Amino acid sequence: MFAFILRRLAQAVIVMISVAFIAFMLFQYVGDPVVFLLGQDATPEQIRELRADLGLDKPFFYQFAAFLGNAVQGEFGLSLRQGAKVSRLIAERFPATLELALVAAGLALLIGIPMGVYAALKRGTFLSQVFMTVSLLGVSLPTFLIGILLILVFAVNLGWFPSFGRGEVTAVGGWTTGLLTAKGWHHITLPAITLAIFQLTLIMRLVRAEMLEVLRTDYIKFARARGLTNRAVHFGHALKNTLVPVMTITGLQLGGLIAFAIITETVFQWPGMGLLFIQAVTFADIPVMAAYLCLIALIFVVINLIVDLLYFAVDPRLRVERSGGGH
Repeated sequence: MFAFILRRLAQAVIVMISVAFIAFMLFQYVGDPVVFLLGQDATPEQIRELRADLGLDKPFFYQFAAFLGNAVQGEFGLSLRQGAKVSRLIAERFPATLELALVAAGLALLIGIPMGVYAALKRGTFLSQVFMTVSLLGVSLPTFLIGILLILVFAVNLGWFPSFGRGEVTAVGGWTTGLLTAKGWHHITLPAITLAIFQLTLIMRLVRAEMLEVLRTDYIKFARARGLTNRAVHFGHALKNTLVPVMTITGLQLGGLIAFAIITETVFQWPGMGLLFIQAVTFADIPVMAAYLCLIALIFVVINLIVDLLYFAVDPRLRVERSGGGH
């Protein structure tokens, strides 16, 4: 187990250094930060002085080492557009994005798993066919179109939900959350549903496929031969083994929800990191883009590591294979 963790940590460090290098290259090839900061009318002396202050006159690898050292401390300089520290901007926006992703993931799991189980156990029924059709629509329709349709129906025509913003938030220490207020839940409903639909359909189809595969295995036939009830076979044996790969996919999808909430946040003007990143791309705000890239990579690496450890703990076959390989 210790060797397994060490290998995963070594891989994580390599991935993060690679992503940091890509982020650093943004500063080299996507515009000149000195020009952004001083403007086109700056004198050559001013440009030389600022380049020296920023360390841009140093050799390439020295600059990368300095960038890496600052990135480890969570420092990416000042936003070229807002003039504020990038770390502060990210810290202000991250709670909104994480909150949206967690609510969307919760919805996807709470609805997707029961739908997948039903579609597997009740194949050929009308409701099962409806679920499969809905899942195709959920996978096929682009996120921005789903968001616009929800706004049109539930915000514009029916007036049940607001179409933009985060609503009323509460500060808990250094964290802000809208989940402690009724208005916060009111505002997060449509964006969370929009973000959850694709994940929900993916989980539903995965659970259905895995459930059908598990139900064909020998140990399920043996459980039936022992006289166990369908309920015990389906939920005590089959579902438990079905959820192992689902857990892996869901963990990775949480990283995807955080990273790819950009479209949803833009459609609903949700004040999260995705909207901040879109604004940074529009104004070529390289420090914000670099910080976003590194943070998203870190989130994926951490979630991947946690999922690997959980998978290793839950599935005894992996432990048996590794111990056998050691002998």
